[in-house]
This record gives sequence, C-alpha cells and structure tokens, in this order.
Amino acid sequence: MLRRVVFGVAAGLVFVVLLGLGTWQVQRRTWKLDLIARVDARVHAPAVPAPGPAEWPRIGPDDAYRHVWLSGTFLHDRETLVQAVTERGGGFWVLTPLRRPDGSLVLVNRGFVPGANRDPATRQAGLVAGETRVTGLLRLTEPGGAFLRANDPKDGRWYSRDVAAIAAARGLTDVAPYFVDADATPNPGGLPVGGLTVIAFPNSHLVYALTWYGMALMLAGAVFYILRGGLAKDWVSKGREPFGG
Repeated sequence: MLRRVVFGVAAGLVFVVLLGLGTWQVQRRTWKLDLIARVDARVHAPAVPAPGPAEWPRIGPDDAYRHVWLSGTFLHDRETLVQAVTERGGGFWVLTPLRRPDGSLVLVNRGFVPGANRDPATRQAGLVAGETRVTGLLRLTEPGGAFLRANDPKDGRWYSRDVAAIAAARGLTDVAPYFVDADATPNPGGLPVGGLTVIAFPNSHLVYALTWYGMALMLAGAVFYILRGGLAKDWVSKGREPFGG
C-alpha cells in the first residue's frame, strides 16, 4: 500500500510538471506571435528618420527592424567586410559609415558582395559619392562574433556586425549604436546587393506544448491503469506479487 502511495505522489508531481511545461509553451507561443506581429508592423510601416544622437541611449529591442531612412555621405575608405552566407551564396556584407549632416555616423550595411568582389576596386561604380539617401531596416548591434568564431579586429576578420568594435577598429567616433540594412534599391554597377535581410522567428511552441500535454495524458493513463489494479491483476495471473510484495 505504501508503495502505491509513493508511486501515486511521484507520478502526480511528474504530471504537474508536464502540464506546467505545456502551459509555458502555450504562453511562449502567444508571446512569439505577438513579437512577429509587432516586427511585421515595423517592417511595413512608412520609413521614419533614423534615430539621432539624442535618441541613441533609448535604442533597444523594440527598435529592431524599424523602417528608417537617413541621408549623408559615405566614407568608403572606412568600409568593413563582414562574412556572410546568403541566398546568393557565401561572401561579405559591406558595412560603410554614413556621415550625416550633424556630423554623426551610422554604419550602413549596403548589401552583399561575392568573395571575388571583396576589393572595392572591383566595384568602383558602386562607390557612391556625395550626398545620398538610404532607406532600410534598423538593426541592433551583434557583439562578439558568430558561433565559435570570434571577431578578430586586428586581422580584419569579422563574423558579426559588432558596431562598437568596428567603430573602434576604424577609428570612428560619434557612431550610432545600431546599423541599418539597406533595402533592395539597386546600387550603380549592381553591387553591393541590398534588401537581403532575413527576418525569421522559429515558432515550434505549439508542437512542444502538444508534446508535453501528450506525455502528461499518457502518464495519467498509465497511472490510472496501475492504481486501478490492472497491472496488479496481470502480475497475479502470472504468479507474481504486485510491486515486489
């Protein structure tokens, strides 16, 4: 009898845990759907001026993927190449500082270039001179590097768009704490290729929730069968004592 009680209590605790995990996944799914809706609204909203220095201290997750525009002059001699893998294959993102009329700088991801075009001399037509306007998506800085691959400023190897580190390596000051992914507006000569921002939020929470709830249901069925004596009868019919008797 004592073993049945202990078994029932232990099974009950596991059942509660499984239900809790399933409910947590349902809540996570609600949060994820809300996040996707909010990001989608930002992406498709009319472009607004990119935040200036007065707004920089307040930049946070709720600003990611805002549709923005900014104007200024590119500093092509300070561009930085960041390794990229895109739908067009492997190559580099071209991050170029844009000096705005107030003197502040914003790193602009002008787009993708194949490895064969990493040298600016191979894409001279795309080195836009003079005042220009850029429209795109505000992106949050990506500090550190990629998985298992740290940025190496000394040797010029970049695996993530780490705004602060790139600014320091290029001797830039008064730089916005974000960067802007340029849209698909063609550049002269066809390079870099903008508009390749991938916006994807994995959302498998419903599958996880159903898995946890299913396990809870199976556990409940097994416990009901055992405690109702089904398994005990099987054991008795085989000449064995239930629960090790």
